[in-house]
Amino acid sequence: MSILVDKNTRLLVQGITGREGTFHTNQMIAFGTNVVGGVVPGKGGQTFEGEGATVPIFDSVREAAEATGANASIIFVPARFAPDAMYEAADAGLPLVVCLTEHIPVLEMIAVRAYLDQRNTRLIGPNCPGLITPGGAKVGIIPGSIVSPGSVGLVSRSGTLTYEVVYALTQQGIGQSTCVGIGGDPIKGMDFIEVLRLFEDDPDTSEVIMIGEIGGNAEEQAAAFIRDNMSKRVTAFIAGRTAPAGRRMGHAGAIVEGKSGTAEGKIAALQAAGVQVADNPDRIVAMIS
Repeated sequence: MSILVDKNTRLLVQGITGREGTFHTNQMIAFGTNVVGGVVPGKGGQTFEGEGATVPIFDSVREAAEATGANASIIFVPARFAPDAMYEAADAGLPLVVCLTEHIPVLEMIAVRAYLDQRNTRLIGPNCPGLITPGGAKVGIIPGSIVSPGSVGLVSRSGTLTYEVVYALTQQGIGQSTCVGIGGDPIKGMDFIEVLRLFEDDPDTSEVIMIGEIGGNAEEQAAAFIRDNMSKRVTAFIAGRTAPAGRRMGHAGAIVEGKSGTAEGKIAALQAAGVQVADNPDRIVAMIS
């Protein structure tokens, strides 16, 4: 079993004919994802000739969803168009939207998040690598070659560390149920708690790895949720221990202001909740083996 995506996922690709959309659509199809349609305004009626698949293109998400029975969408469009792409996917009634686009203004994302919440549309991202269920579906840019089927769930704010840890797990023969990259922007869709709850309820996920980073209080909130609600073991790593206060490091949300958002505070909260915290990502695999 898995969370969010599996073999029943019927995926639309918004921006399928762009450079990134084309490349990653081919990668998703090669992994086995059921890509049922693409959306590019003005190109409706054309087709996307992928590697081993011909995908119809539609002018709108609503038209595509009605024609294909799609239940998820992934967005590969520039930042200035991404909010409207998310609105359109929600208006079409899609239950899951994944947005990889970065540099979307915070004020625009506040409005998008409120709109999607009203329509019960789950959002992964923006500025994230997406998610992948080994043996099921790949919706995003996490390399399919590094995953293997198993029972360890993973949720992460960092795309690069997701790849590193998943590859290390696979090399040691430890498979994954689903790996979810939620992104590191200040305003985003699903957070740690929402994903942790799904893993807790998934009978085929035996334990969870959580990768956080400095900035904000998402990890402290997750620690409280883990303490009060999770029966499964959680192993964590917090990136950014050596980052200087007040300097943004990579993600827009990874900034420490005074004593707020520090790695030390996050680690202390997680340990107090019974979470084992690795001092570097290389230690994670050893701690769960």
